[in-house]
Parts: sequence; C-alpha cells; structure tokens
Amino acid sequence: MIKKLSNGQINSITAAALLIGGSSLISRFLGIFRDRILAGQFGAGDTLDIYYAAFRIPDLIFNLLVLGALSAGFIPIFTSLIKSPLEKIKSLLGDDYKEAWRLAGNILNILGLGLLVLCGLGVIFSPQIMRLITPGFNQEKIDLTVSLSRIMFLSPIFLGISSVFGGILQSFKRFFVYSMSPIFYNIGIIIGALYFVPIWGIYGLAWGVVLGAVLHMAVQLPALFSLGFKYKFNFEIKNPRVIKIWLMMVPRTMSLAISQLNLLVITVVASTMASGSLAVFNFANNLQSFPVGIFGISFAIAAFPALSAAAFDKKNLVKDISLTVRQILFFIIPSTVIFLALRAQIIRVVLGTGKFDWQDTLLTIDTLGFFAISLFAQALIPLLIRVFYARHDSKTPFFIGFGSALINIFLSIKLSASLGVAGLALAFSISNIVNLILLWAWLNLEIGRIDELKIFISTVKFSLAALACGLAVQGVKLAIGSKIDLDRFLEIAAQGLAAGLIGVLVYLLVCYVLKSEELFDFWASLKRRLTGGKKIETPDQGEARGI
Repeated sequence: MIKKLSNGQINSITAAALLIGGSSLISRFLGIFRDRILAGQFGAGDTLDIYYAAFRIPDLIFNLLVLGALSAGFIPIFTSLIKSPLEKIKSLLGDDYKEAWRLAGNILNILGLGLLVLCGLGVIFSPQIMRLITPGFNQEKIDLTVSLSRIMFLSPIFLGISSVFGGILQSFKRFFVYSMSPIFYNIGIIIGALYFVPIWGIYGLAWGVVLGAVLHMAVQLPALFSLGFKYKFNFEIKNPRVIKIWLMMVPRTMSLAISQLNLLVITVVASTMASGSLAVFNFANNLQSFPVGIFGISFAIAAFPALSAAAFDKKNLVKDISLTVRQILFFIIPSTVIFLALRAQIIRVVLGTGKFDWQDTLLTIDTLGFFAISLFAQALIPLLIRVFYARHDSKTPFFIGFGSALINIFLSIKLSASLGVAGLALAFSISNIVNLILLWAWLNLEIGRIDELKIFISTVKFSLAALACGLAVQGVKLAIGSKIDLDRFLEIAAQGLAAGLIGVLVYLLVCYVLKSEELFDFWASLKRRLTGGKKIETPDQGEARGI
C-alpha cells in the first residue's frame, strides 16, 4: 500500500488536494506538539528567545532563495520538459527525460553552491549578524545565539536540495512522498527536543533542526530514484532555462521578503524586551497561523488557476474573487470568534505544561488575542496578491507590502513600549489590515467594483452567526467551568472542545436559517469531492504545507 502510494501518480486534483491538505494538517499538528514540548521543557524565557533568534537568518535564506525559486520557476519549467512530445518519444526509446534530469542537476549544483557560500558567510559573520538582530541581548546570550545559528546554517543546504527533489516529485505527480517531507522535518525537531537536549543541552535544539532538514530530504530519495533520476555534474549558469527560472522567482521572492522583514524587525524589538518575549510571540504566531494556513492560503492556492484564466476578463475575475473571498470569510470569521473566546483554553492545552507557567500563559493569551483581530486580513491577503500576480503585476503588492511593513516597524516600537510583547502582535495586526485595505482599494482602481455588496451581505450573515457562536461558546464554557477542576489538562481540553463544537454547530445552524449561499456551496462541494473530482493540474502547495 505504502509502496503504491509513494510510486503512483495522482492525477486527480481532489485526491492530490486531500493528500496534501491532510499532510499539511498533520504537519501543523506536529508543529503544535513541537511547541508544547519546547514550552514544557524551557518555558517562555532566555533559552527559547535564543533558539528563535538563532533560527531567524537560516530560515530567511531558505524562504527567500529556495521557496521562492522553486514554487515560481523550477516546477513549471521542469514540468514543460517532461511533458514535451520530444521527451516522451525519447523516453519510449530508453533515453528517459535526459534534458529534464540535466536541468535538475544544473539547478541542484547552482543552488547548492549558492547556499554553501551564503551559509558559509553566515557562519563566519554570525557574531556581527546576531548583534544586529538581537541588540537587547547581553554578551552571554549573543554568544550562545551565535553558536546555535552556526549549527542551524546547515539546515538551508539540506532543505534547498530537498526542495529541488520535491519540485521533481510534484512535476511527476508523486504527491505522497512530497507531502510527507514537512512531517519528517517536524519529527526531526521533536527528536532534537526530546533526545538531543538531555545530551547536548540547548545545542540539541539546533541539531534537531538540522536532523529535520536531513529527514526532509532523505524521505524523498527512494521515490526520486524510482523515477530514474540520474545526477550528473553540470554548471551552466547562462543556460536559458536557468535564467528563466531566476527571472520567474523574482516576484515570489519580493513578496516573501516582506514577511521576512517583518519577522526580522520583530526579532530586533523583542530582543530588547523582557526575557521570553520572543518565545511568546512565536508561540502565539504559530497558533494563529493555523487557521490562516488551512483556510486563507489553501483557498488562495486553489483559486489561482481560475484567477489566471480570467485575469483580464473583468466579469469572470470579479466573480472568482467574490466567490473565494466569501468562502474564506465563511471559515475565518467563526475561527476568529472561537480563538478569542477560547484562547485561554487553547494555550493551556497546547502549551500549558512543565516550565510554561501561568505568567507565560497570560502573556500568550494577550498576544494571541491581538493576533486574532486580523485573521480575516491575513487570510484574504494571499488571495489578493495572487490576483495581482494573475494580472502579471508583482510590483504593486510588493510596494503595498513594503509600506505596510514600515507601518509595522513604527507601531512595533511604539506599542511594545506600553503593551510589551502583545504590542508586537497588535502592530502586526494593524499593518495587515492596512495591507488588505490598500490591496483592495488598488484593485478597485484597476478593475472597478469587486461585488462588495454581495460580500457585505454574506459577511453580515457570517457575523450574526459568529455572534451566536460566540455566545454559545461562552455559555458552554462557563457552565462546564463551574463543575470541573480547571487545573487538570483533560478537563480544560474537554471544556474547550465541548464549547468549540457547540459553537460550530450553532454557527452552521444560524447560517442555515439565514440561507447562507456559502454554506450550501460548501456542502455541495464537499459532496462532489467525496464522489470524485476533475482531473486537472494541481498547483504548488508549498505554503499550505507549513514547513
């Protein structure tokens, strides 16, 4: 069974989407389990501040150079090669995909050398880099951050190679192994926290990240070789296909640079605050990114082919945007209410163990609350950015994003002074809401009205249903809370789960009474997916996987 899944093609978008969506969910749950282990072992203090600060630059290198290049450039070029009539004829004659493997080897060599040089420079200049991004750390903390970052600079090299492998597997529609790689990445980090830390102390966390990167790569090798991959050394940096890949990666890299800039600024500001601030921010950010990844990014990725097809057909483009916006809001508005109403229960269940004490919980509750107010904006921004991309405009979302990043920088400095780490989350939320408003306004200038009346009517229905959901959650929460011991993990989990489920049922019931079009569309779509789907190309799912 496993062999059949790992080696078999998946041509149905339904099957591929379910497989990748399921693995994304598993990976994100593992990420939550990873955070629980880290919180329990170290609490929100100096150790995790050092860990997250050390992680920042290696992660930046991977996101900008690797994720951007492969999702935007390598996959479409490689796919066109393996599907070309000439390559298929050669394959029948026994010369399997020679040009495709040549391109893959070329990209592996260029990317590998580039990452070796960059990561080598990162190792050499790590003391200077860490002083820049952690100005609030004392010398002892900086020295430890430098040591951890030097170990972690190994991870982008393995992840870079692995991402080329993943691009090849996607092109051949071998989605099973590709979807497993982020799960193994998180398993590596968990192994580091559970088994390496008792041996090597905090350095075990860094080696866990490296192990995760190695596993991310290694799990794909059997499937890759089964496809007939043949590595040959060639280094053709001026090859037209290579140049085209680099040109195609620019827009994607520009948009990723904005989020990385925000994270860098937050690291700088958090380093000047109380011990544990950076850890609290990351814990809350990881929790709130769960609904954004599942609903916002997934819907944006799924809608992109339709947006591209209708990019310059105003009527169909507006129809597609309106439909997807309403689908995202249908899920994200109740998610926001549930997050706000149950954030204490969520944090205690996910993080409340070991050294993660009540003070850490209170800080994370406030931070998560400020994050939650912009969930709608964070979920809609990936869709609007893709509308611009579909219309061959990568500059507008970059400049709007850059302006929003500057607002985030200004507000982070101002609000953190009075609100502490929660101020960083509030600044992040305000800047995202501004980003959404500007993107929407600019689209209005380009294509005119975007069915705002219909979106408004649907949003009112969702909001009324979400209000009823919130009241139900509060009622159930208080009713159960008066009868249980809130110091026990299982009882807090039961309280949160029961209140959340009742809230969801009330939300769906009110949407049904209000005749929400999106509810009926979702139900019809779910029935279609269960009975089979169309065979069409599946777009890249890198973001949705949540590495």
